[in-house]
Amino acid sequence: MIHKPYTGKFFKWSCLSLILGLVIFIGKTISDFTSPYMEFHAVRSDASNLQILDRNNKPLTFSYQTRWNTHDNIALHEIPESFQQAFILAEDKRFFKHHGVDWQARASALSERIWSSNKSRGASTITEQVVRMLHPRARSYWSKWIEGLEAIALETQVSKSDILEFYLNQVPYASNRRGVVQAARFYFDRDLNTLSIKETLALAVLVRAPSKFDLYGGKVQIEDSINRLAKKLVEYNILDSESLINLKKHNLILSVAKTPTSSFHFVNYVREHIGNQSAWNQTKIVTTLDSNLQQFINDLLENRLKSLSSKNINNAAAIVIDSKTNEIIAWVSVGSRCKETMNKASGCLIDMVTAPRQPGSSLKPFLYGAALEKDWTAVTIIEDLPYSNRVGQGIHHFHNYSNSYYGKVTLRTALGNSLNIPALHTINYVTPEKYLFILQNLGFKSLTQAADYYDEGLALGNGEVTLFELAQAYSTFANRGIFSPLKITFYRDAPSDKKRIYSDEVSSLIGNILSDPWARNLEFSRGSVLNLPTQTAVKTGTSNDYRDAWAVGYNYRYVVGIWMGNADYSATDGITGSLGPSLALRGIFNELTKNTETAPLYISPKLVAKDVCINPEDLENHTLNCAMHTEYFLPEEEKSPVELTTNKIDIFRPANGLEMAIDPRIPHNKQAFEMRLSGALETDTVEWVIDNEKHAPTLGITFLWPTKIGKHYVEAIIWRNGQVLTKTEKHAFNVK
Repeated sequence: MIHKPYTGKFFKWSCLSLILGLVIFIGKTISDFTSPYMEFHAVRSDASNLQILDRNNKPLTFSYQTRWNTHDNIALHEIPESFQQAFILAEDKRFFKHHGVDWQARASALSERIWSSNKSRGASTITEQVVRMLHPRARSYWSKWIEGLEAIALETQVSKSDILEFYLNQVPYASNRRGVVQAARFYFDRDLNTLSIKETLALAVLVRAPSKFDLYGGKVQIEDSINRLAKKLVEYNILDSESLINLKKHNLILSVAKTPTSSFHFVNYVREHIGNQSAWNQTKIVTTLDSNLQQFINDLLENRLKSLSSKNINNAAAIVIDSKTNEIIAWVSVGSRCKETMNKASGCLIDMVTAPRQPGSSLKPFLYGAALEKDWTAVTIIEDLPYSNRVGQGIHHFHNYSNSYYGKVTLRTALGNSLNIPALHTINYVTPEKYLFILQNLGFKSLTQAADYYDEGLALGNGEVTLFELAQAYSTFANRGIFSPLKITFYRDAPSDKKRIYSDEVSSLIGNILSDPWARNLEFSRGSVLNLPTQTAVKTGTSNDYRDAWAVGYNYRYVVGIWMGNADYSATDGITGSLGPSLALRGIFNELTKNTETAPLYISPKLVAKDVCINPEDLENHTLNCAMHTEYFLPEEEKSPVELTTNKIDIFRPANGLEMAIDPRIPHNKQAFEMRLSGALETDTVEWVIDNEKHAPTLGITFLWPTKIGKHYVEAIIWRNGQVLTKTEKHAFNVK
């Protein structure tokens, strides 16, 4: 018996298997499939994020270590049409005809694989390549299927032009470059609209295999590929035959692009201070920074740190202001090891332009400006003699930088030579409260403590301020005494809270003193590096233990401020303001004024010029036959005779609250303490009153008192010309 096969049962199970397989296939497809629209939109939004540009539209924000190009995006209408056509013809010639998948190209590629084993052609459309960027997957037939579905879905939600724009801005190249803008700069150091036809075709060819075809280190030459693409352009009437012939005659010339200027500290400051980005209605913000000047100063400071490497100094910062517009045109913060360690070395990520540090003597011009506003003149005589005062329960002996004392000096000499003792007398005249009020109005927001916290030490820079604040305050002198906040962008003006701090006459007089080589002759010499070819007001500063070195200056147009030191507050090996930053300051001013017409500093026409004695003693005694120099006065000052300004007479030593101890190695009856007055004359008669006991009057400002253990009180009565001149305040002190 011959049995017929039972085909019905077989067919049934075959159909069930097919249906089950189809269900599994569809289920896996659905589970793997993800609409790329959300990612596409997110990347475009991120890529359209606020970009920070310099004043010449050069990018200040850049990074080649991120997944997406968010800084060098370009709108499709800004990309030359011939450039777009070359990429479409090279990658997806039916781009505007298909709906995400080019089935004709896929069939052709499959045929080539079957009959010729040619695996060089992938048939991926531009849309599919965009999907692959958004959803990277291992290469397989399955991933190819999913990419096709996602490409179809993407084209139902996004226009062709948006997809092409995304592709041209994000397509990967060698060395982590993304997009045609970065590629054009990387290989040819030019913008897209300046590329030759051959350079354009090279960028189109390179995307096929960025590493293999890399013009700098690739293993495969791309000339043949460029020529094949050029012939296609001729076939489609995009390129004429003559251009094809010329293209073959010329070689590609590579030009290594310069790394964009390092400005991330400035960029961070801009981002923090521009407020709500939506209010700007801009995708790009043009700042006031000049990236060419920025690069010059960056290199200058790095070289300066290198030359001072033996002095234990690792960080430097600079800021440059155009005082005519109040725009910041350079903002640099560098470290000696930041470049080699990719900013991982100590202090590299700290912006030393905005980091509070002790300014030393660089604040003194603001103090003397206050004294001039009050009623002092440039020839007011101030004592420069040893000076001590109480600090806590002890006593501090103040001295000048050179440890020299010059006796009686004029205000011009005191400021020009940055003498410390006259500055202390000046702040006692102005008062710390008034001086702090002026500094806070000059924009020193870092000085947050009360006046009694700083006390007279504020005259010597014991409060911390930032380089930004210091340069901004100096721009007040450059702007004839009017304070105005600095500008960082062209889209929004700085707050219009301009206010006058110093008169036109006083501010110009301060500039005249700070630019006078003769005024600084005692401490700096007339041949100092601070004497610039163009009249420039310059001031230096050095903090305690050489932790901070400053140099600030301004001329007819620019304000420059420089800080040097260590971000970790460690001391340098003797770096002062005149030794460290001054040479860099001179270099920056030379760069700013080269090939330009310069001008002297402004001097107020209201100031009255008058010849006066150079020597303070002659000036005080109104000597007729003396060496003379020209000095400037306010009109009302010129009418009155120049007189000695007598400082307040007070007990200089012991300071109020002083704690001292008997030396156990010396018999008590052999020990004595020298009491001393300040502000009195050596010809004055002084009656010392200790513990309510009057001692015999003595001539001069000192008195030798035999020490006694216990708490004591002292005051002094000063006689002059046979009459009581004044009585000092009572000081308490303790001997242990």
